[in-house]
Amino acid sequence: MKLYYVSLVCLLVVAPASSLLGQEPRSEIGTQVLSVFLDCNAPNCDYDHFRREITWVNWVRDRTDGDVHLLTTAERTGGGGWFYTLGYLDPRESNGASKTMTYVSDPDATDAEIREGLTQTMALGLVHLVDTTPIAPRLRVVYREPNVAARRREDGDPWNLWVFQLNMWGSLEAEAQQSSYSMRGSADASRVSEGHKVNISVSGRRNRDTYEHDDGDETVNTSENYSADVLSVWSLSDNWSAGAKANANRSTYMNRDLAMSAGPAVEYNVFPYDESTRRQFTFRYTVEVESFNYERETVEAKLSEVLPRHTLLVAAAAQQPWGEIRVSVEGIQYLHDPATHRINTDINIEWRLFRGFSLDVWGDFSRIKDQFYLPSEGLTPEEVLLRRRERESNYSYDISVGFSYRFGSKFANVVNPRMGGGRRGRH
Repeated sequence: MKLYYVSLVCLLVVAPASSLLGQEPRSEIGTQVLSVFLDCNAPNCDYDHFRREITWVNWVRDRTDGDVHLLTTAERTGGGGWFYTLGYLDPRESNGASKTMTYVSDPDATDAEIREGLTQTMALGLVHLVDTTPIAPRLRVVYREPNVAARRREDGDPWNLWVFQLNMWGSLEAEAQQSSYSMRGSADASRVSEGHKVNISVSGRRNRDTYEHDDGDETVNTSENYSADVLSVWSLSDNWSAGAKANANRSTYMNRDLAMSAGPAVEYNVFPYDESTRRQFTFRYTVEVESFNYERETVEAKLSEVLPRHTLLVAAAAQQPWGEIRVSVEGIQYLHDPATHRINTDINIEWRLFRGFSLDVWGDFSRIKDQFYLPSEGLTPEEVLLRRRERESNYSYDISVGFSYRFGSKFANVVNPRMGGGRRGRH
């Protein structure tokens, strides 16, 4: 529900709220005060702000200490805003959320406005859980008149759901004997409805590095990357979707003067798409035709070629009380030669093993057997050192493993930002 456009907004006020802000555990009302563990990795989750504004619950550091596990997830809307889902879970039960709230932010809203809307939604859901506790008589409901301008804005949409975005970045670095500059830009257009989604994007990047040697000579390295993508997807059912995509790109790193591809795709989600903020398990199959025009002659002595390929992507994602996991495996095979293929695997796990202890794993691995586009001539030392050109390789991987352990008082009600450098902590 869009809280910006509802007619009735319930503002929860604890009287007196100032006597509770920043206090120790709310012992003045006994043990019946609600304990809440906030689990939020979504954008604009300002944990300090939530504690300052919602002072009539106990915020705890570990989910096993809470009466409520507040799991907050988010995904992008078609218009560029955020769709938040707040699940109020019982840590001792595993049969789903006792209550679910949603909040949709305006695409033009600032971070502060989104934070306020999320705080409002969070508080409204908590009211349902404290209406029979000693806290209930101390809450007040305030009526706010609806915004007439916002109400009129819903009546018609002159853009017919189309959303556009332009971005431009630039950087310049220099020393006495070296300099570099980088320019990047992108343009996006999208139209998203329940039955059909269209995304169009164009992006480009150019980097130039100049090095002056002691003998006065200069080394100049330039890299360029330009890309255009079109995606059209139709919703067939709660679990099935079909679409088509096309791409055109130029990449000096991959020896591509111009490469184009296009083809249809079909996707099946084991879970209904309306549960995508919490869990997904998808299978996507794509068939494409690619044409290549190369900058330099390839190791197969070609300057251009047309190749068919197919791709299978299996991806799973879940955000649950025990943590978060995202895993995907993608296989790409060129049909002219079954041995020409690539397998990409990505994994991201955040796992709460026991009280206060979390294990984090990030990794990706690629089996590379499709480097037919590499230039036949050798690379210069500068291109190798600056990674301006791709080198021959059978594989690549990147793995990070970490853990965190926190112990001490289970309460987390106090907010004290003094000498904090303006940084906002989550826990």
